[in-house]
Amino acid sequence: MRNTSEIWTGEASSYDRARPTPPPVLLDLLTQVIQTPRPTLVVDLGSGTGLSTALWGQRAEHVIGIEPNADMRQVAIHNSRGHPYAAAIEYREGVAHQTGLPDGCADIVTAAQSFHWMEPTATLAEIARILRPGGAFAAYDYEWPPVLNWELEQVYQEVDQRFDELLQARGLAQNLPRWSKSEHLERMRKSGHFRFTREVLLHHVEQGDSARFLEMIMTNAYSHQFKLKTITEQEIGFDRLRSAALQCIGSEPIPWYFSYQLRIGIK
Repeated sequence: MRNTSEIWTGEASSYDRARPTPPPVLLDLLTQVIQTPRPTLVVDLGSGTGLSTALWGQRAEHVIGIEPNADMRQVAIHNSRGHPYAAAIEYREGVAHQTGLPDGCADIVTAAQSFHWMEPTATLAEIARILRPGGAFAAYDYEWPPVLNWELEQVYQEVDQRFDELLQARGLAQNLPRWSKSEHLERMRKSGHFRFTREVLLHHVEQGDSARFLEMIMTNAYSHQFKLKTITEQEIGFDRLRSAALQCIGSEPIPWYFSYQLRIGIK
Protein backbone atom coordinates (compact mmCIF):
# COMPACT_ATOMS: atom_id res chain seq x y z
CA MET A 1 0.00 0.00 0.00
CA ARG A 2 2.89 2.37 0.66
CA ASN A 3 4.03 2.26 -2.99
CA THR A 4 0.51 2.39 -4.39
CA SER A 5 -0.28 5.42 -2.25
CA GLU A 6 2.11 7.48 -4.35
CA ILE A 7 -0.61 7.92 -6.98
CA TRP A 8 -2.35 10.29 -4.53
CA THR A 9 0.63 12.62 -4.19
CA GLY A 10 -0.49 16.02 -5.44
CA GLU A 11 -4.15 14.93 -5.53
CA ALA A 12 -5.14 15.46 -1.91
CA SER A 13 -6.90 18.82 -2.26
CA SER A 14 -8.93 17.66 -5.27
CA TYR A 15 -9.78 14.40 -3.52
CA ASP A 16 -10.98 16.25 -0.44
CA ARG A 17 -13.17 18.63 -2.47
CA ALA A 18 -14.71 16.12 -4.84
CA ARG A 19 -15.12 12.82 -3.03
CA PRO A 20 -18.24 12.12 -0.91
CA THR A 21 -18.45 11.73 2.83
CA PRO A 22 -19.84 8.45 4.24
CA PRO A 23 -23.55 8.24 5.06
CA PRO A 24 -24.12 9.27 8.72
CA VAL A 25 -26.28 6.17 9.30
CA LEU A 26 -23.07 4.13 9.05
CA LEU A 27 -22.12 5.24 12.55
CA ASP A 28 -25.52 4.29 13.97
CA LEU A 29 -25.41 0.89 12.30
CA LEU A 30 -21.91 -0.08 13.40
CA THR A 31 -22.28 1.09 17.00
CA GLN A 32 -25.59 -0.77 17.29
CA VAL A 33 -24.16 -3.98 15.83
CA ILE A 34 -21.43 -4.10 18.50
CA GLN A 35 -23.76 -2.70 21.19
CA THR A 36 -21.34 0.12 21.97
CA PRO A 37 -23.01 3.53 21.55
CA ARG A 38 -19.75 5.39 22.22
CA PRO A 39 -16.69 3.39 21.08
CA THR A 40 -13.46 3.91 22.96
CA LEU A 41 -11.39 3.69 19.76
CA VAL A 42 -12.19 3.60 16.05
CA VAL A 43 -9.33 2.98 13.59
CA ASP A 44 -9.77 4.10 9.98
CA LEU A 45 -7.36 2.39 7.57
CA GLY A 46 -6.34 4.23 4.40
CA SER A 47 -7.94 7.34 5.87
CA GLY A 48 -6.91 9.67 3.04
CA THR A 49 -7.92 13.28 3.71
CA GLY A 50 -10.05 12.26 6.68
CA LEU A 51 -13.47 12.22 4.98
CA SER A 52 -14.15 8.81 6.55
CA THR A 53 -12.35 9.56 9.82
CA ALA A 54 -13.47 12.95 11.09
CA LEU A 55 -17.16 12.03 11.26
CA TRP A 56 -16.30 9.63 14.11
CA GLY A 57 -15.07 12.54 16.23
CA GLN A 58 -18.54 13.23 17.57
CA ARG A 59 -19.28 9.58 18.31
CA ALA A 60 -16.06 7.91 19.52
CA GLU A 61 -13.81 8.84 22.41
CA HIS A 62 -10.86 8.57 20.03
CA VAL A 63 -10.47 7.92 16.30
CA ILE A 64 -7.16 7.26 14.58
CA GLY A 65 -6.71 7.54 10.81
CA ILE A 66 -3.85 5.47 9.38
CA GLU A 67 -2.61 6.86 6.06
CA PRO A 68 0.70 6.23 4.21
CA ASN A 69 0.53 9.19 1.83
CA ALA A 70 1.98 12.39 3.30
CA ASP A 71 -0.06 14.77 1.11
CA MET A 72 -3.35 13.11 2.00
CA ARG A 73 -2.42 12.98 5.67
CA GLN A 74 -1.45 16.67 5.78
CA VAL A 75 -4.81 17.74 4.34
CA ALA A 76 -6.54 15.56 6.95
CA ILE A 77 -4.52 17.13 9.77
CA HIS A 78 -5.21 20.62 8.44
CA ASN A 79 -8.95 19.95 8.25
CA SER A 80 -9.04 18.51 11.77
CA ARG A 81 -7.72 21.75 13.29
CA GLY A 82 -11.05 23.44 12.76
CA HIS A 83 -13.17 20.41 13.63
CA PRO A 84 -15.45 20.82 16.68
CA TYR A 85 -14.21 17.44 17.99
CA ALA A 86 -10.56 17.92 17.04
CA ALA A 87 -9.35 16.57 20.39
CA ALA A 88 -10.77 13.15 19.54
CA ILE A 89 -9.23 12.92 16.04
CA GLU A 90 -5.69 11.76 15.29
CA TYR A 91 -3.82 10.87 12.10
CA ARG A 92 -0.75 8.67 11.91
CA GLU A 93 1.60 7.57 9.17
CA GLY A 94 1.35 3.85 8.57
CA VAL A 95 0.05 1.03 6.43
CA ALA A 96 -2.95 -1.20 6.98
CA HIS A 97 -0.98 -4.38 7.66
CA GLN A 98 1.38 -2.67 10.11
CA THR A 99 -0.54 -0.13 12.18
CA GLY A 100 1.75 -0.18 15.22
CA LEU A 101 -1.31 -0.21 17.50
CA PRO A 102 -1.66 -2.47 20.58
CA ASP A 103 -3.48 -5.80 20.53
CA GLY A 104 -7.24 -5.63 21.09
CA CYS A 105 -7.35 -1.84 21.32
CA ALA A 106 -10.13 -1.03 18.82
CA ASP A 107 -13.90 -1.36 19.02
CA ILE A 108 -14.28 -0.67 15.29
CA VAL A 109 -11.87 -0.76 12.35
CA THR A 110 -12.97 0.72 9.03
CA ALA A 111 -11.61 0.81 5.48
CA ALA A 112 -13.53 3.33 3.38
CA GLN A 113 -13.01 3.05 -0.39
CA SER A 114 -9.55 1.70 0.40
CA PHE A 115 -9.58 -2.04 1.17
CA HIS A 116 -9.07 -2.92 -2.50
CA TRP A 117 -5.62 -1.29 -2.32
CA MET A 118 -4.56 -3.47 0.63
CA GLU A 119 -3.00 -6.94 0.49
CA PRO A 120 -5.88 -8.77 2.15
CA THR A 121 -4.19 -11.64 4.02
CA ALA A 122 -1.77 -9.50 6.02
CA THR A 123 -4.29 -6.69 6.42
CA LEU A 124 -7.05 -8.92 7.79
CA ALA A 125 -4.59 -10.49 10.22
CA GLU A 126 -3.62 -7.04 11.47
CA ILE A 127 -7.25 -5.98 11.76
CA ALA A 128 -8.03 -9.08 13.81
CA ARG A 129 -5.03 -8.36 16.04
CA ILE A 130 -6.06 -4.80 16.92
CA LEU A 131 -9.81 -5.51 17.26
CA ARG A 132 -11.17 -6.44 20.66
CA PRO A 133 -13.35 -9.56 20.90
CA GLY A 134 -16.80 -8.58 19.67
CA GLY A 135 -15.43 -5.61 17.74
CA ALA A 136 -16.33 -4.94 14.11
CA PHE A 137 -14.40 -4.50 10.89
CA ALA A 138 -16.25 -2.55 8.20
CA ALA A 139 -15.00 -2.38 4.61
CA TYR A 140 -17.23 -0.11 2.56
CA ASP A 141 -17.18 1.30 -0.96
CA TYR A 142 -19.48 3.46 -3.02
CA GLU A 143 -20.58 2.62 -6.53
CA TRP A 144 -18.61 4.62 -9.09
CA PRO A 145 -19.77 6.99 -10.45
CA PRO A 146 -22.87 8.09 -8.49
CA VAL A 147 -26.24 7.98 -10.23
CA LEU A 148 -26.61 11.29 -12.06
CA ASN A 149 -27.60 10.98 -15.69
CA TRP A 150 -27.64 7.86 -17.87
CA GLU A 151 -26.16 9.55 -20.93
CA LEU A 152 -23.26 10.95 -18.93
CA GLU A 153 -22.63 7.57 -17.33
CA GLN A 154 -22.66 5.88 -20.73
CA VAL A 155 -19.90 8.20 -21.94
CA TYR A 156 -17.96 7.59 -18.72
CA GLN A 157 -18.19 3.82 -19.19
CA GLU A 158 -16.78 4.12 -22.70
CA VAL A 159 -13.93 6.37 -21.56
CA ASP A 160 -13.15 4.14 -18.60
CA GLN A 161 -13.13 1.00 -20.75
CA ARG A 162 -10.64 2.62 -23.12
CA PHE A 163 -8.47 3.61 -20.17
CA ASP A 164 -8.45 0.03 -18.81
CA GLU A 165 -7.60 -1.32 -22.26
CA LEU A 166 -4.59 0.96 -22.48
CA LEU A 167 -3.48 0.04 -18.94
CA GLN A 168 -3.48 -3.62 -19.93
CA ALA A 169 -1.93 -3.12 -23.37
CA ARG A 170 0.96 -1.05 -21.99
CA GLY A 171 1.63 -3.26 -18.96
CA LEU A 172 0.67 -0.48 -16.58
CA ALA A 173 -1.95 -2.42 -14.61
CA GLN A 174 0.74 -4.33 -12.72
CA ASN A 175 1.96 -1.03 -11.29
CA LEU A 176 -1.41 -0.52 -9.57
CA PRO A 177 -2.09 -3.75 -7.64
CA ARG A 178 -5.73 -3.93 -6.59
CA TRP A 179 -7.98 -6.64 -5.21
CA SER A 180 -11.54 -7.02 -6.47
CA LYS A 181 -14.14 -5.30 -4.34
CA SER A 182 -16.67 -7.99 -5.22
CA GLU A 183 -14.57 -10.51 -3.28
CA HIS A 184 -14.14 -8.50 -0.08
CA LEU A 185 -16.83 -10.37 1.84
CA GLU A 186 -15.63 -13.81 0.74
CA ARG A 187 -12.07 -12.98 1.73
CA MET A 188 -13.27 -11.87 5.15
CA ARG A 189 -15.21 -15.11 5.56
CA LYS A 190 -12.34 -17.31 4.46
CA SER A 191 -9.79 -15.53 6.61
CA GLY A 192 -11.05 -17.27 9.75
CA HIS A 193 -10.74 -14.05 11.76
CA PHE A 194 -14.46 -13.30 12.04
CA ARG A 195 -17.24 -15.33 13.66
CA PHE A 196 -19.93 -13.44 11.75
CA THR A 197 -19.96 -11.63 8.41
CA ARG A 198 -22.60 -10.00 6.26
CA GLU A 199 -23.12 -7.35 3.62
CA VAL A 200 -25.40 -4.32 3.95
CA LEU A 201 -26.40 -1.72 1.36
CA LEU A 202 -26.55 1.94 2.34
CA HIS A 203 -27.50 5.07 0.40
CA HIS A 204 -26.42 8.67 0.57
CA VAL A 205 -27.24 11.89 -1.31
CA GLU A 206 -24.92 14.82 -1.97
CA GLN A 207 -24.99 17.76 -4.37
CA GLY A 208 -22.56 18.56 -7.16
CA ASP A 209 -22.12 20.34 -10.48
CA SER A 210 -20.17 19.38 -13.60
CA ALA A 211 -16.91 20.81 -12.23
CA ARG A 212 -17.12 18.60 -9.16
CA PHE A 213 -17.96 15.58 -11.28
CA LEU A 214 -14.91 16.04 -13.50
CA GLU A 215 -12.68 16.69 -10.51
CA MET A 216 -13.97 13.54 -8.83
CA ILE A 217 -13.35 11.44 -11.94
CA MET A 218 -9.79 12.71 -12.06
CA THR A 219 -9.13 11.61 -8.48
CA ASN A 220 -8.36 8.07 -9.55
CA ALA A 221 -5.73 6.43 -11.74
CA TYR A 222 -6.52 8.82 -14.62
CA SER A 223 -4.68 11.77 -13.14
CA HIS A 224 -1.64 9.68 -12.24
CA GLN A 225 -1.24 8.33 -15.78
CA PHE A 226 -1.88 11.73 -17.33
CA LYS A 227 0.91 13.25 -15.21
CA LEU A 228 3.30 10.46 -16.22
CA LYS A 229 2.15 10.84 -19.85
CA THR A 230 1.81 7.06 -20.09
CA ILE A 231 -1.80 7.62 -21.17
CA THR A 232 -3.19 10.91 -22.47
CA GLU A 233 -6.58 12.57 -22.22
CA GLN A 234 -6.88 12.47 -26.00
CA GLU A 235 -6.34 8.71 -26.16
CA ILE A 236 -9.26 7.92 -23.90
CA GLY A 237 -11.55 10.66 -25.20
CA PHE A 238 -11.70 12.61 -21.96
CA ASP A 239 -12.88 15.66 -23.91
CA ARG A 240 -16.11 13.74 -24.66
CA LEU A 241 -16.63 13.19 -20.95
CA ARG A 242 -15.98 16.84 -20.22
CA SER A 243 -18.53 17.93 -22.83
CA ALA A 244 -21.10 15.40 -21.59
CA ALA A 245 -20.71 16.62 -18.00
CA LEU A 246 -21.27 20.22 -19.02
CA GLN A 247 -24.31 19.29 -21.08
CA CYS A 248 -25.92 16.83 -18.63
CA ILE A 249 -25.15 18.58 -15.33
CA GLY A 250 -24.03 22.13 -16.04
CA SER A 251 -22.93 24.68 -13.47
CA GLU A 252 -25.83 24.28 -11.04
CA PRO A 253 -25.56 21.50 -8.41
CA ILE A 254 -27.93 18.55 -8.73
CA PRO A 255 -28.47 15.56 -6.41
CA TRP A 256 -25.86 12.80 -6.57
CA TYR A 257 -27.14 9.40 -5.47
CA PHE A 258 -24.49 7.17 -3.92
CA SER A 259 -24.97 3.50 -3.07
CA TYR A 260 -22.55 1.93 -0.59
CA GLN A 261 -21.65 -1.72 -0.16
CA LEU A 262 -20.79 -2.32 3.47
CA ARG A 263 -19.14 -5.60 4.51
CA ILE A 264 -19.12 -6.27 8.23
CA GLY A 265 -17.01 -8.78 10.13
CA ILE A 266 -17.40 -9.40 13.88
CA LYS A 267 -14.33 -10.74 15.64
